[in-house]
Amino acid sequence: MRAVRRLSKGVNTLVTIREERPEDIEVVRAVNRRAFGRPQEGQLVDALKTSGGVLVSLVAVVTGRVVGHILYSPVSVGSADENVSGAGLGPMAVLPAHQRQGIGGKLIEAGHQRLREAGCPFIVVLGHPEYYPRFGFQPASAYGIQCEWDVPDDVFMVLVLEPSKMKGVA
Repeated sequence: MRAVRRLSKGVNTLVTIREERPEDIEVVRAVNRRAFGRPQEGQLVDALKTSGGVLVSLVAVVTGRVVGHILYSPVSVGSADENVSGAGLGPMAVLPAHQRQGIGGKLIEAGHQRLREAGCPFIVVLGHPEYYPRFGFQPASAYGIQCEWDVPDDVFMVLVLEPSKMKGVA
């Protein structure tokens, strides 16, 4: 568990980042629904949990209330003969009333730290090209990595954590 203080609108707010717990399932679904304005991201989280597709799932808590969530799932890049397993970030959600206060960034930093400690070589994200580069993400195409879906080049990004494990992978 990690606590972070942030000055928000002249008030100190204590943000705690911790592992998601079983009792958080409903509220995580609600956070995703409210953050995205639709149920699909919460359904994706549920489906990944059901299929064992979760590497890291964290929540952000403010005054005892879950206000944010981030999930990382397993991802592989490379050919059938030679591939490397890493992580895919998403979804990441923060309740609208708590957005633009640095909570999403704290979730990302905590998630990345856990993955670094676990020896994860890379993280990919399909997200906003003006937001994720501040955390070190670059267009995945610069590494010869393409998304399996037809998406704009600037929204499919990668953060390489272990360059030695990524040599020659495309």
